[in-house]
Amino acid sequence: MKLNVKRTFLVGLAFLSICAFWQMYDNVVPLILTNTFHLNETYSGAIMAADNILALFLLPFFGSLSDRTKTSIGKRMPFILFGTGLAVILMNILPMLDNSYYREPNSFKMISFVVTLGLLLIAMGTYRSPAVALMPDVTPKPLRSRANAIINLMGAVGGIIYLGIAAVLYPGSRTKGLAHVNYQILFVVVSAIMFLAVGLLFLFVKEPQLVEENRKLEEAHPEWNLAEDDGSGGEALPAEVKRSLGFLLASIALWFIGYNAVTTWFTTYVSVVMGEGLGGASTCLLVATAGAIVSYIPIGSLASRIGRRKTIMGGIMLLTAMFIAGFLLTSLFTELNLIMYVCFALVGLAWAAINVNSLPMVVEMCRGADVGKFTGYYYTASMAAQIVTPVLAGTLMRLISYRILFLYAAFFVLCSLLTMTQVRHGDQKAAAKKGLAAYEDMDD
Repeated sequence: MKLNVKRTFLVGLAFLSICAFWQMYDNVVPLILTNTFHLNETYSGAIMAADNILALFLLPFFGSLSDRTKTSIGKRMPFILFGTGLAVILMNILPMLDNSYYREPNSFKMISFVVTLGLLLIAMGTYRSPAVALMPDVTPKPLRSRANAIINLMGAVGGIIYLGIAAVLYPGSRTKGLAHVNYQILFVVVSAIMFLAVGLLFLFVKEPQLVEENRKLEEAHPEWNLAEDDGSGGEALPAEVKRSLGFLLASIALWFIGYNAVTTWFTTYVSVVMGEGLGGASTCLLVATAGAIVSYIPIGSLASRIGRRKTIMGGIMLLTAMFIAGFLLTSLFTELNLIMYVCFALVGLAWAAINVNSLPMVVEMCRGADVGKFTGYYYTASMAAQIVTPVLAGTLMRLISYRILFLYAAFFVLCSLLTMTQVRHGDQKAAAKKGLAAYEDMDD
């Protein structure tokens, strides 16, 4: 059995477009809210949290809706095309309203900006679950960890592309001292990337044909299926599989509570605890991102040999250890140093081991008819955690001490190890060759 790497990269174009957008959204929209509309951190933070709140409802709904959709171009593709097209239009209205408000401020323009932003978040929410569900739709179950590694890599590429474009278009020498920055060209370029990526996906990935091929392959291997047909065209999970799914979703929420707390508060943490500026904190996070990127594909291959569950649990133990090391190192040293950078690289590796394998374990527990719905379950667990943890961690840091951050993160990640020990289903090992020869199973 071979993973079609070229096709998987093409499928990952949808995720590339999504990640390019969210990287820009997280970086630019807060600047517009605070610098142009002069909203305080509380109001701007509430607006920025709206995407995660909407995701709780939109991702499961549209994931499930796409499961039941039947068109000549597939069940996921209509949502991907519609969502991207609407998002491309709406996102280019935002900088126009931003520039107009700066020239002539009034309440109508501010309300229009917030409403347009809300519609944009809804547009993005319509196709995230269908876009992610497309990979398991067209990939045999034993190969999904390696395929998901490629999808994650494509997402990272999307974020890096945005960062490179932003660095070229808006260097410090150009923006320093400006009362207002015009972001119109940045939105145009990113929307063009999204349009091009999804256009290539539509041209080269024929969803109905690939889904049918995968369905026939799945029928030939009933041992892959954990769900049972309930006689109504749906999926009925056996009680023991439901139990595993519940513990797996709990694990996902717990490790996101720990990990997202660090990614949210680390810059502030090192500023208060160590007196480091934005540059030092950004370097640590960049090292972690690099560690994750170079680990994605090897981790996917490792999981195909030893299993997803063992790979995830190894990642959890490593991540817990690195967060404890982070607490000790930031307590012992007053400056960031090489040892800390090594720890952050290992944080990236640990997160890759967890992240690459968790979604495939979730969708492993359905036969195919409910892939979108199960993808929605995954995002519901992760998004709920990312709504709660910035507030919870921030409150504890304010009431107790900033130094609680890494211990807080380590505690919740360690809790996810306990829940993972109760997961008995969703693991799948491909019949791959041993050692590095496993890469020979990948098509060029």
